[in-house]
Amino acid sequence: MLNTPRTSDTTSVATRAAHAGTALGSGGISRRTPVSVQACDPLSREGAVSQLRSRPEVEIREESGVGTVALLIEDSLDEAALARLRRVVRSEGGRAVLVVGTIRENELLDVIECGVGAIVWRREATANRLVQAVTAAARGDGDLPADLLGRLISQVGSLHRGSANRPGAPSLGLAPREVDVLRLVAEGLDTGEIASKLSYSERTVKNVMHGLTTRLHLRNRAHAVAYALREGYI
Repeated sequence: MLNTPRTSDTTSVATRAAHAGTALGSGGISRRTPVSVQACDPLSREGAVSQLRSRPEVEIREESGVGTVALLIEDSLDEAALARLRRVVRSEGGRAVLVVGTIRENELLDVIECGVGAIVWRREATANRLVQAVTAAARGDGDLPADLLGRLISQVGSLHRGSANRPGAPSLGLAPREVDVLRLVAEGLDTGEIASKLSYSERTVKNVMHGLTTRLHLRNRAHAVAYALREGYI
């Protein structure tokens, strides 16, 4: 005979499921995003870990690597910080979110070309903002503050104007559909919104982005937008 679960046991199970929240999908499969936190000082690291530990969308990991989003916290950028970014993305195969206090014009494109698609200002680094950036990075989406996006567009526009007069300047050879998708990415739309705007399926949008980033050896959406701007497509 099967035993009937005690009320306290049933309540315990329900409580654990409620705590899991959006971390569980159909069939009880975890959808939590693994996150490793690296900072220039212990206090900053513990502060970020404390904010994220209670969030059901993420799972704190000690090490970065494939499948893990590295949250890197810096006051400002120097060669050592850029080297850490490159190591996480290129050597360890992870995705990265940069939380930074200040960033100079000449550093912004370097960060994007390192493979960082999500940047958060330290002054705006609330738990909600960090989770938003981490989940966007895990999806391969870009997430830049509006003021940084404007600076990126201005900087890449200047680079394009400077290269326009050079004979034999290379062309990306983007297809019209790729340009349409990248233009909407540059406006900050996510995959679902782009699909709706262009009457595509989300799978089609993802395939377009995967195809052009693979073909052109681009690291993420922000990198793709930067190159499209540089070449004058958008």
